[in-house]
Amino acid sequence: MLKSTRNALLGAALVGISFSDQAYAETTLNALFMAQAAYSEADVRAMTEAFTKANPDIKVNLEFVPYEGLHDKTVLAQGSGGGYDVVLFDVIWPAEYATNKVLVDVTDRITDEMKKGVLPGAWTTVEYDGKRYGMPWILDTKYLFYNKEILEKAGITAPPKTWDELAEQAKTIKDKGLLATPIAWSWSQAEAAICDYTTLVSAYGGKFIDGGKPAFTTGGGLDALNYMVTSYTSGLTNPNSKEFLEEDVRKVFQNGEAAFALNWTYMYSLANDPKESKVAGKVGVVPAPGVAGKSEVSAVNGSMGLGITSTSQHPEEAWKYIVHMTSQPTQNAYAKLSLPIWASSYEDASVTKGQEELIAAAKLGLAAMYPRPTTPKYQELSTALQQAIQEALLGQTSAEDALKTAAENSGL
Repeated sequence: MLKSTRNALLGAALVGISFSDQAYAETTLNALFMAQAAYSEADVRAMTEAFTKANPDIKVNLEFVPYEGLHDKTVLAQGSGGGYDVVLFDVIWPAEYATNKVLVDVTDRITDEMKKGVLPGAWTTVEYDGKRYGMPWILDTKYLFYNKEILEKAGITAPPKTWDELAEQAKTIKDKGLLATPIAWSWSQAEAAICDYTTLVSAYGGKFIDGGKPAFTTGGGLDALNYMVTSYTSGLTNPNSKEFLEEDVRKVFQNGEAAFALNWTYMYSLANDPKESKVAGKVGVVPAPGVAGKSEVSAVNGSMGLGITSTSQHPEEAWKYIVHMTSQPTQNAYAKLSLPIWASSYEDASVTKGQEELIAAAKLGLAAMYPRPTTPKYQELSTALQQAIQEALLGQTSAEDALKTAAENSGL
């Protein structure tokens, strides 16, 4: 009798523990970010810590991968039936992710305040076929950075306004013996090269797709690749550019080894940090140049969003986390590496102070952002173009033939 009473009491206690555990159980979210450009890993961790302090019942496991691994990590995790609740995605992926049901349609979750407050162009980052698949988070394009001291030594009074002027100024710097190779680009066989190529395609008024078919083999698409090849073969471009990603470009520029560099917003803050950079205080930034008679400036849409995966078991908590990460207070607090998506942030002195030059460039650059092709076949198209750019740069084939081959292998 005593034994059965003791067992009954023990059973009741265990039930009590179970109920108690459930009452205080944490929801764990798995979130995938990139360890490259825009917000730093430390920034993302700090933003997340602020969220978990405000929401002690939610834990967030963070994973960081290079940009080049972001797409495949997301898709492979979906295939295994689990993995991530929240993922960072590039502006080029909503078509594929929507078609293949990788991301949840969150159109109905977006409030009127969000609709009115976020810059109109930022929404294109997360849209496909009239629906929204997340919140825009990183609003970005590539800018032309320049070393003010080197330009001054070369007798150049203003940064270039056209791509031809950029080549002329680089030649002046090279001829005066100031730098052997004045320009740095990220032309590795990766998406980075497509972003630089797209910037030039926008400048030359080119098109990627017309009527569902490749349109980059002639006109502005061909002009853009010819410009890249000429810049490379003339010796004005650092020959290692064919292997550089954005971080390589940043390091070369902030070591004082480049007069010009095309890169994302985040480089402005880091290249101006004396602890990071030898050129702090000498960094100029303007929109990427245009082409006489065709464009004033050029820009690629390099924005990214945060979305909920269709396999997430915790979509409510995932959305709560996304709302925090993309909120105006969070974005304003970390505006040095990525400019906010919120229109009124640009009237906030805490956002603009110390980066007035960057924001002046952003007003022109962000308004001119040119999209990479919106197609579910984007990965095939990008891979074909990456190979075409490499082959043309290395002189293995002409720019024209390289682009024709890319069109044939694009999947379009």
